Amino acid sequence: MIFLYQKNGVFRFKIRGMKMKKLLCLVLAGVMTLSVAACGSKDDGGKDKAEDGKTLKVAAVETAYGKDMWEKVADAFEAANEGVTVELTIDKKLEDVITPDMKAGNYPDVIMRAVGAESGMTETFIRDNNLVDLTDVLEMTVPGEEVTVGEKILPGFTENTITNPYGDGKTYLMPMFYGPCGLFYNQGLFEEKGWTVPTTWDEMWELGEKAKAEGIALFTYPTTGYFDAFFYALLHEAMGEEAFTKALQYEEGIWDTPEAQKVFDIIGKLASYTEKTTPANANDNDFQKNQQLILDNKALFMPNGNWVIGEMKEAPRAEGFEWGFTALPAVEQGGERASYSFFEQTWMPKEAKNQDLGKEFIAFLYSDEAAEIFANEGGAVQPIAGMSDKLKDDAKTYYSIYDTGAVAVLDAFATTEPVEGLTVRGAFFDPVNSLVSGDKTQEDWVKQFKEASDTFRGALKK
Repeated sequence: MIFLYQKNGVFRFKIRGMKMKKLLCLVLAGVMTLSVAACGSKDDGGKDKAEDGKTLKVAAVETAYGKDMWEKVADAFEAANEGVTVELTIDKKLEDVITPDMKAGNYPDVIMRAVGAESGMTETFIRDNNLVDLTDVLEMTVPGEEVTVGEKILPGFTENTITNPYGDGKTYLMPMFYGPCGLFYNQGLFEEKGWTVPTTWDEMWELGEKAKAEGIALFTYPTTGYFDAFFYALLHEAMGEEAFTKALQYEEGIWDTPEAQKVFDIIGKLASYTEKTTPANANDNDFQKNQQLILDNKALFMPNGNWVIGEMKEAPRAEGFEWGFTALPAVEQGGERASYSFFEQTWMPKEAKNQDLGKEFIAFLYSDEAAEIFANEGGAVQPIAGMSDKLKDDAKTYYSIYDTGAVAVLDAFATTEPVEGLTVRGAFFDPVNSLVSGDKTQEDWVKQFKEASDTFRGALKK
């Protein structure tokens, strides 16, 4: 006997008491009949039912924010879009998981992976012109709301060389999860020692000598990848907006200016005050050992974003430890103090099969519903209007840095055509490890820096 029933909109069979040959014929006949009927039927809105049941493939790197927030956002999107299934791939080593499939021609529809990663996957897609133009997403109305995506995103987050990598006025990467990047320290230690947080680099060097006398390094960093945010903020302090923009475009002679020399000198001197074990652990596997130096009072400052609090939540710490956070010291007394605002990016590869649905999903990420899930479940903050009012006390401490006078810096080095064997991180920031270890002099680094800049200038995207 064959029992035909329906579950979740899908017809199913239960079969009892038949011989296999007769059973198979009946089942196949039933399937053919149902298939023909389904192809010709319409729902109440006149939409083909064959179009229902779409699967959207979303791949996101797992960070300290965790997986739960993505799973709940996916559930919310499915609930608002009947018949849609979001297939999530979330992993700390996302590239290792999705690259084999992409080589086989199976691409995610939406990818959340920021520039600046050690793998350089996102930069590769940019250089290969392999991104979907998402400018029209800015014109889309946020699902369930009466405002467009572009109106809701904070100023500056879609008008920079990261989201608009080709300088053509179009947006290819959408901004996600932002956080002020400054210097983290143990506020409890400063109170115990009676030290004040430096407001200028001259004061920083004075503090470095005091700390050295007590066996404490002035500085550490998780990996050299964190020097991008640090460098951009310092560069902006030294150069100002106009020259800063020229530097990001690799303008000829920009690195020979007195302002650029100040930047090189500060980083070179800072390397001499950096905990010497830092380079050995400055990689994606051991970076938390460098972060632990702050918790153990073995180093005073490190560049980072507010996610470090979650990353080190369970780590041991010195008695009286309390997170402190500050913008970079000013280059000169009364000068600008800056804090780079790091943000992640979501994008779509050109090979994405469900581009329209993918754009709808991206628009949903800026809804109040999604933003509250991100904030409550993972502590991730979307760059949208009104978000700061919804933050809890701890988060407000870090996001208020811009309310107390720090200048927000958002931009990054301009995208170029592929340059074999050369990346911005590899040429500009990775050598800091060698500066700290003494394997490379400041002069060697600056020479390499200028040569790489010349090469990048010649490879700028037209």
